Amino acid sequence: MKVLTIKQPWATLIMQKDKEYEFRSWKTQYRGDLLIHAGKGIDKEALNRLKKYLPKELPLGKILGKVKLVDCIKCDKEFRDMCQRKNKDIYSKSIFKEEYAWQLEDVEVFEEPIEAKGKLSLWEFDMGGNS
Repeated sequence: MKVLTIKQPWATLIMQKDKEYEFRSWKTQYRGDLLIHAGKGIDKEALNRLKKYLPKELPLGKILGKVKLVDCIKCDKEFRDMCQRKNKDIYSKSIFKEEYAWQLEDVEVFEEPIEAKGKLSLWEFDMGGNS
């Protein structure tokens, strides 16, 4: 199954359904089930800014659950403004070049997160009956 590694706290915010768009500098043609992997990296600025949304401990190096990637939207000013209206805290401008918004739906949190080493881009993970 396809997997996307995301720094914390963003991976947790997606799994809590607080964040429905994952921003990337690249687009994807892929649509369908996507595992969300919390990488070992932490966005410290976001962690401090978004503490009120987060649990005390964030899992690192684990697949947290599954979502459905339903669209890849080219970001323009109108789209960014819409995100800001949804949640200014979560969708504030970051330091990254965010050209594409990957729209995520149907969040399914795994009862037991799965240990895994993250990779760049989309990568494959054999669930082996764990889904």
